[in-house]
Amino acid sequence: MAFSPENRAGTLSGILFVAIFAAAATFIAGLGPIKALGLSPLVIGIVMGIFYANTLHNKMPKEWQSGITFSGKKILRFAIVIYGFRITFQQIAAVGMDGFLVSLTMLTSTLILGSWLGHKIFGMEKDTSILTASGAAVCGAAAVLATEPVLKAEEYKTAIAVSMVVLFGTISMFLYPVMYETIIKDAVGFLHMDPRTFGIYVGGTIHEVAQVVAVPASVPGSPKEMADAAVIVKMTRVIMIAPMLIVLGLYLAWAAKKEGGERNEKTKLVIPWFAVYFIMVAGFNSFHLIPQHYVDIINQIDTFLLTMAMTALGMGTIFAKFKGLGLAPIYTAAAMFVWLVVGGFIVTKVIVGA
Repeated sequence: MAFSPENRAGTLSGILFVAIFAAAATFIAGLGPIKALGLSPLVIGIVMGIFYANTLHNKMPKEWQSGITFSGKKILRFAIVIYGFRITFQQIAAVGMDGFLVSLTMLTSTLILGSWLGHKIFGMEKDTSILTASGAAVCGAAAVLATEPVLKAEEYKTAIAVSMVVLFGTISMFLYPVMYETIIKDAVGFLHMDPRTFGIYVGGTIHEVAQVVAVPASVPGSPKEMADAAVIVKMTRVIMIAPMLIVLGLYLAWAAKKEGGERNEKTKLVIPWFAVYFIMVAGFNSFHLIPQHYVDIINQIDTFLLTMAMTALGMGTIFAKFKGLGLAPIYTAAAMFVWLVVGGFIVTKVIVGA
């Protein structure tokens, strides 16, 4: 047990060690050039964790490992639960049924397509395929982190998925404003989108919340309705992570039984209760019982806890475990990227029709 009398000191030291890394990541993410790139503390944290894992890992007292593991699992689940304070049901209702349908369609199609392509076409291990697909389908690194406990995946698989989210999410952040200015804004016919529709397209197809916020801000003179639609649709995708994880748990149990894995741990139905609690927190937040100032503080704490979890996962990522994967993760993430950009455009035009 992590906090048994004999392990307590090592666990606390490990947690403090991870917290120091997370604090450094938070500071670095706030620096001008890094902030301009839209890189969140979560991304900086996992990079720092991976660097440490492949350089100085053997210098750490082994007693601290329980604290790192605690940060990557228990703190992670708690952070996902209070992530619900970023969302209200009123926000989801405000964007309308068309925004909801775009979110649902893109999440479902991207998750299924990415999982299938990664595993069946590019030969990637199943858990890594699902993690990579979840990051693209829902909300980037946070979705990968939330999916990892359901799959019981190893840290390096999570790191692979997060790296793909960072790569193609960053490309999206620069590509979409250029597309809007050069093609979409002044086009006629099917290629044209009004600002609200483009916002729905952005929110329904770009990986990270921070990247979604950055795109309308990068469009010269973009109207407020573009940014509002983008963020609300994105948060609609975020809240869908809870039902997605529940369905994933049902699928894993069904698949394990079908394969004859009566003794396989994944045969047992896994209900991700932290995802259920996440929805409950979002529901509570919808009543606005807590002043917004305090909600903002909770969200800042939550970002730090997520950064700790991401850093801890990075600390368990050894490059030697990547051998044999080749370019399969990049092929899978690239295929999903094309679907999000092209397929997402078509889906948005068909559903919204503006």
